Amino acid sequence: MALISRLDPKLSAGRTGLVLFDALNGYLHPLDNPAKVKFLAERSILENMQLLLGGARKVGIATFYPSGAHAPDGSDSVDRLTDTNMDLQPGGSADKPIQPRFHKGSRDAEIAPELAPVEGDVVIPKQRWSSFFQTNFELQLRVRGIDTIVIAGGSTDVGIASTVYAARDLDYGIVVVSDCCYSTRGNNNAFFMERVFPRMGRVMTAAQAVALMTP
Repeated sequence: MALISRLDPKLSAGRTGLVLFDALNGYLHPLDNPAKVKFLAERSILENMQLLLGGARKVGIATFYPSGAHAPDGSDSVDRLTDTNMDLQPGGSADKPIQPRFHKGSRDAEIAPELAPVEGDVVIPKQRWSSFFQTNFELQLRVRGIDTIVIAGGSTDVGIASTVYAARDLDYGIVVVSDCCYSTRGNNNAFFMERVFPRMGRVMTAAQAVALMTP
């Protein structure tokens, strides 16, 4: 039966979970980055995520919020050598390693109010890119009988990709919502949407996903 349900094109409430990845103020309402604010507004990212969330709530699909919850003192992070920083600029050296941008307890680490959880939703604190790594996300899906996830958020080439790879290896059905995901790094978003995710699941818009949602 599990295999059959994953082959059902409909997104029924009994077996589907909506995943709003890092839907945080720091990413969706950056106070110190007007270029990012403009980027998100031009693509209607927040409005599309609201459409998606509204559709899920209308039919009773459970919503999950994997959210960065890094310790302010850095005790749950490690420094490592990388060729660049997160924006593909010089960085990642011993004196300037990549570190989490937002920390637990800050305004930036709070879920954006337009997408705020309601009773029955599940917030998944995480300390790494993948929603599954050393969290209880897989347990929360399994106990609800969920075998398919609909994922939205950013960045596409970081946490979304990491979570989708893990979901694929855990045998979940996957829907990536293209107009609810984003990356500000060149053509990375298009690359994943066009060349990577279609081999792992289905890629569609928020309106298309909502049209497939059923009680």
